[in-house]
Amino acid sequence: MKFVFSDIFTEIAALLFLAALFGAIGLRLKQPLIVSFIALGIFVGPSGLELVSANDQVDLLAKLGIALLLFVVGLKLDMHIIRTMGPVALATGLGQVFFTSVFGYLIALALGISPVGAVYVAVALTFSSTIIIVKLLSDKREVNALHGRIALGFLIVQDIVVVLVMIGLTAFGQGGDFESLQNEALKVLVNGTGLILAIMLLMRYVLPHVLRVLVKSQELLLLFAIAWAVSLATIGVMLGFSKEVGAFLAGVSIASSPYKNLIAARMVGLRDFLLLFFFIDLGAQMDLSIIGQQLTPALIFSVFVLLGNPLIVMVIMGYLGYRKRTGFLAGLAVAQISEFSLILGALGVKLGHITPQILSVITLVGVVTISISTYMIIYSHQLYEKLAPWMGIFERKIAYRELQEDIDAFDNRANVILIGLGRFGTGIADILSANHYRLHCIDFNPDLVHKGHRSGNPVYYGDAEDPEFISTLSLAHVKWVISTADDPHVSLSLLQGLNNQDFQGKIAVTAHNHAIADKLEQAGADLVLIPYEDAGKGAAAQIMEMSNKQTSVTNI
Repeated sequence: MKFVFSDIFTEIAALLFLAALFGAIGLRLKQPLIVSFIALGIFVGPSGLELVSANDQVDLLAKLGIALLLFVVGLKLDMHIIRTMGPVALATGLGQVFFTSVFGYLIALALGISPVGAVYVAVALTFSSTIIIVKLLSDKREVNALHGRIALGFLIVQDIVVVLVMIGLTAFGQGGDFESLQNEALKVLVNGTGLILAIMLLMRYVLPHVLRVLVKSQELLLLFAIAWAVSLATIGVMLGFSKEVGAFLAGVSIASSPYKNLIAARMVGLRDFLLLFFFIDLGAQMDLSIIGQQLTPALIFSVFVLLGNPLIVMVIMGYLGYRKRTGFLAGLAVAQISEFSLILGALGVKLGHITPQILSVITLVGVVTISISTYMIIYSHQLYEKLAPWMGIFERKIAYRELQEDIDAFDNRANVILIGLGRFGTGIADILSANHYRLHCIDFNPDLVHKGHRSGNPVYYGDAEDPEFISTLSLAHVKWVISTADDPHVSLSLLQGLNNQDFQGKIAVTAHNHAIADKLEQAGADLVLIPYEDAGKGAAAQIMEMSNKQTSVTNI
């Protein structure tokens, strides 16, 4: 039965209501929201009620969500991370694409698929969903972990490869020769180089000044960030790349800004809302009515993707000198195929290279692998604990590369986060820095952020009362979070936010008097600073110490 709505607004409202319903049911059944939303897409798509007629509107919202997701990820990567993760991402990404293509092609031939069809299937199996993986890693707060950074790196490599593959297939499908293909590849190379150079110049000479002006209005700063992400995504498509690559570069372009955490925190809610439409759209595109006879080959390919792809990544990363745990967690990022795989299959049908039956195989592999790999990633640490005893073959006796990166990363980690750089906070920062503590400082005053701290500690712009901002902080190695904000509402929000992040260190907050201090201690503060009282005690102690010395001298 097909439902018809009177207007698009009513249809979107119905989709949102059903999304909340499916999400609640999924939550009740302890299922991931991504799976719930994809199931909703199938339910309202051609295989279900055929509820979605506003395809263009849903697709637009989905694309905006993708752009914001990759933009936020780019925000978390500074140039140091890119320099350190680039080589392993390139080696792992290209190695996985090559070996998956070869093995996938041989399996397809063994199943009786034609050579051209086998090429399409093999290539489709190599690409993983950047959007889904990044969303899952973001929800688990593992984007900044070593395996998260490596996975993100080789997913971006995959996105670039898929662009080149589609250019090649389109050129051959339109009767192009090798020369035209070579010209297209050269064009993409030139465009990519030009785009990166332009972004580097903007990072150096333009964006810091623009952000410093806009940060005086948080609403305007958020609007600019969204416009920047969508604009670079559009430019990426115009230059022959994907919107994911463009949006990712937009985030990287301001990743060195002290305002990056604030921007990321403000975007989280909007990003998640828009991504809802991506998962609905992805499910709605899956026509399950023609896949019955293709079940056996689809399941064989699904097993290869779910098990073979991670094994390929683990072998490559083990050879490069990474621990088996890092290889396993990163390898799960390729345990599904991408929405690009479905697009590739549709392109093959349009060009007459493959039959609709081959596309139905790819579609079913997408349904199976996306659903199962979501659980694999969510429960990745539990899976690793069970499988670790049998994974020694994927690790060198000395994981030399990872050990060195751990040392490099430790040198850049803060063990104290100080919130507030007024006179009281600056005094604390000076003393802690002099005693060799490594600080990351946060303040709500853009001018203080711009000036930085005289000790050389990095200073970031942020709102300690915003729980989303707290969730962006890297807290794994922090021993103390110290807030000199004397507003009790800010302190209580900070305590709650840190508790939600399961922070294991100590927390010091600031109060005007003992009544407020008692409330903050009850809320979980390990230490409550009362500036004037503490300063008075310190001054009195110095006076008494000097008096005692003077008395001793007089007695002599």
